Amino acid sequence: MRPLVVIGLILVVLGLVALAVPTVTFFTTERVADVGFFKIDISRPHTIVFNPIVGGVALAAGIVLVLVGLRSGSS
Repeated sequence: MRPLVVIGLILVVLGLVALAVPTVTFFTTERVADVGFFKIDISRPHTIVFNPIVGGVALAAGIVLVLVGLRSGSS
């Protein structure tokens, strides 16, 4: 495949994912106390928020790259 088409398809997929899933939350575990056999761990949430404008721009840029890549290859 042409490089522009591949990059465009990746941007389209990333743009769709950013629009469909606006936030991603993951947890990390931290050790608070460690005294002999006594251990306390806490789980802290971390949230990543995707701006829908960025998803829309990535989607539009991906579509443009796919169209440019297909046009340049057919000429």
